[in-house]
Amino acid sequence: MTDFASLLVPDRGQKARAIHLVDKGSFVSWLKKRPAEDRALLEAHRFDGKTPYAFAILPRGSEFEVVATVKNAEDLSPWCLAALAEKLPEGLYKLADGGPGIASLGWLLGQHRFDAYRSKPKDERGPRVLVTGEAAKIEEMLRLAEATALVRDLVDTPAADLGPAELEKAAADLANRSGAQLRVTTGGELAEGYPLIAAVGAAATLERAPRLIELEWGKPEDPRIAIVGKGVCFDSGGLDLKQPSGMRIMKKDMGGAAHALALAGLVINARLPLRLHLLVAAVENAVSGAAYRPGDVVKSRKGLFVEVDNTDAEGRLILADALAKAGEDNPDLIVDFATLTGAARTALGPDLPATFVNRDDLAAELESAAREVDDPLWRLPLWEPYDEDLKSSIADMSNTSGNAMAGAIYAALFLRRFVPEQIPWAHLDTWAWRDPGKPGRPKGGDALGLRAVFAMLERRYSSP
Repeated sequence: MTDFASLLVPDRGQKARAIHLVDKGSFVSWLKKRPAEDRALLEAHRFDGKTPYAFAILPRGSEFEVVATVKNAEDLSPWCLAALAEKLPEGLYKLADGGPGIASLGWLLGQHRFDAYRSKPKDERGPRVLVTGEAAKIEEMLRLAEATALVRDLVDTPAADLGPAELEKAAADLANRSGAQLRVTTGGELAEGYPLIAAVGAAATLERAPRLIELEWGKPEDPRIAIVGKGVCFDSGGLDLKQPSGMRIMKKDMGGAAHALALAGLVINARLPLRLHLLVAAVENAVSGAAYRPGDVVKSRKGLFVEVDNTDAEGRLILADALAKAGEDNPDLIVDFATLTGAARTALGPDLPATFVNRDDLAAELESAAREVDDPLWRLPLWEPYDEDLKSSIADMSNTSGNAMAGAIYAALFLRRFVPEQIPWAHLDTWAWRDPGKPGRPKGGDALGLRAVFAMLERRYSSP
């Protein structure tokens, strides 16, 4: 993983190149105070302070300073320094006025690279180091960058190299670093205790056998929360086989598990006073003679019989058993992440995780935290009249509605049946992917909703 700690360092009087941040409102007044040669150079380059992510080099003898445009120089976004981090030469830099705040996150992630499958690194320059007087924020920004990079790296790893066993290893690594307890359920015990997870993963090879991965951390007397992740390491669609265009990026269908693992790491590293229960349902939705079939009926962990209408609606099946297990310990809160439906993307596009919440106060907390950290969410309704459309003619329920509309809502309503009514619950139907890329956010795996949920947990559970 990228050595983020070397890219953001405390200000100890080091000689660093100045970065001047301007916006369209402040550029003219800033320019009037600059030397004549700066004004001439910027005019020659038609630098007007309005073009997003634009920057110019201002020579200072053998050195230089930088001027860059941002949307709001008084209220920096997480990504306003990302383009600079990607494009500037190696060296030490420092903002000319004020501290970077949350913008240091983009500085860090602008230099993150996933080079595991390149014969040569994509970026062979040395590090661009940001010097900051906000020493107290350095550890926070490093943790957020590392968590985001973990999501990206896990999602970007090809499915041939990341199956259920590798997700288990990622959880084991977290457990070993933190002293958490790890429990993995497989084989006959999985089939008996978590039959929906076992059914979805039944077609995979022995090396990629399904499993429920659980991690527990924290003091038993602290408030208990459960974080649940969908870990479909590759989704062929099962016997309801996807088209090639729909299957191409299905290595990312474990993006919910990646978010859950990263969020668990953030909770642990911040030492939040919580009793954390992480649950990752890890499977491959493959095709073989052992594959579950459309029309099969499987009895869930909760005892509800589910008729399989579509084997490509597998994520909600594995989450159902994991959510049922999470609810048995009566946690204070359940949050799940899943790359669940194309319908959510059709409705909201790639940037906005469709968020379903069974309590208005919890929804308000999430929305407020999302705005604060600039990690947007969008709430969709658990629309009660649609629930009856999940009926089956022979079982308690079907895994789809048979309706081409409102797919994200039907999936959330399906999951709700496995969450105890008295427990606050949030479900994030996230894309975990970015295409095309943006500064600090390259094409490929990405964390969407991770920082918002962590900020909400910090608000709720930080020690006084």
